[in-house]
Amino acid sequence: MSTILTVNEVSEILGISPQRVRALCRSGYLHDARQAGRVWLIDKQSVMKYKNNLFTEDRITKVTTSEPIALSFFSGAMGLDLGIEKAGFKTLLACEIDKSARKTIKSNRPDIALIGDIRDYSPQEIMEHAGLKLGDEVDLIMGGPPCQAFSTAGKRLGFEDERGNIFLKYIETIFEIKPKYFIIENVRGLLSAPLQHRPHNQRGDDFLPLKSEEESGGVLSYIYRMIKASGYSCSFELYNAANFGVPQTRERVIMMCARSGEKIPYLEPTHSKDSHFGLPSWKTFRDAVNGLDEASHTHLEFPDKRKKYYRLLGPGEYWKNLPLELQKEALGKSFFSGGGKTGFLRRLAWDKPSPTLVTHPAMPATDLAHPEELRPLSIEEYKRIQQFPEDWKIEGKLLDKYKQLGNAVPIGLGYAVGKHILQFNKGVVPKLYQGFKYSRYKDTSDVELEQKINNNAGNKSQLDIPLYV
Repeated sequence: MSTILTVNEVSEILGISPQRVRALCRSGYLHDARQAGRVWLIDKQSVMKYKNNLFTEDRITKVTTSEPIALSFFSGAMGLDLGIEKAGFKTLLACEIDKSARKTIKSNRPDIALIGDIRDYSPQEIMEHAGLKLGDEVDLIMGGPPCQAFSTAGKRLGFEDERGNIFLKYIETIFEIKPKYFIIENVRGLLSAPLQHRPHNQRGDDFLPLKSEEESGGVLSYIYRMIKASGYSCSFELYNAANFGVPQTRERVIMMCARSGEKIPYLEPTHSKDSHFGLPSWKTFRDAVNGLDEASHTHLEFPDKRKKYYRLLGPGEYWKNLPLELQKEALGKSFFSGGGKTGFLRRLAWDKPSPTLVTHPAMPATDLAHPEELRPLSIEEYKRIQQFPEDWKIEGKLLDKYKQLGNAVPIGLGYAVGKHILQFNKGVVPKLYQGFKYSRYKDTSDVELEQKINNNAGNKSQLDIPLYV
């Protein structure tokens, strides 16, 4: 055989699809592969090295566990994974494309099967990398597809955004693997994202009314109907992580789905604000950082001009606690804009949970300053707030570390979900706290969405869009 191989020849040698071979070439995993026009020329020696597992990427593992097994997608720093594993699951495979997050995964879990872009793999290939074959039982698939397409801070393009399409790929992969349960975690913006985005400058009295698919909640309705049409049950709520022992008021949509078609109840809270319902009070920032070595903090710096104002602010205070003239001076033109602007010049309170951790704690509108010191929260404090183990290494440059931790699911919330699913699988009924508020918002559950779908049953626009199941 020639030392230069075709895509099809490599496909036969490695036992993977030609599409996957091209993905390995593009990613550089098959060294010395080069492109001539639209044709790949692949060096045989690099293929054999890859086959002999001299590369650590995309390692295929064999299953040797009696624990319920899970596959993780959009794994990031593995916050959700760690919580799920703490509940009793075994994660066989992680899927992540961010380079720093991949380094974090490999640093902490060198033996886990790690794959890249979910779009480059068939369900069969995913299962093979996990040491399984398509048709084997998988207990749980978990993941938080890229949320920027649905974030209230973004352009709200939903499925028109490439990242929204990855969301659909994730669901389609789930339907082919057919796990016993699956989880979708996402930002609050998912609740209101339209199926099709119309720019704000094209709305109003001078334009046609919004079509059904352009109205709030179209994406969620579509996903929900896809899941129900597949035979899975689907329950979801907007959960404040503080209600599950996390020292952070982070609100995330959690969708829990069961192949049996039986609806999974909502999560059972373990904590509450001000000890309501006889539950322990929310954990605080002080609780999170208690005992943290003060000499080991790794952090960004605020500009000197911002430090000027922080010197005048105490724990739990922000720009509105400054004298009026200094408020105008500090915020400039932003002072006259709308909104609460609660992220400007914000110091955390010692005896409250942290606000939602962001990917950059020193941006003007999303400051997360230490209660007393003239600095943003440190990486070490981020880890404590997100409840990562002390020995869990976060790899990459400083901003990469903040990004991974800011995007992570808190361990406590992941644990609550994993434990809940295992209890449901055993037939254990969770305790119900009548009137408990899972978040500060209204109409955030599948119950309200189901009512809305039923009320709109005669609408021929959104409901007649084909469901890809």
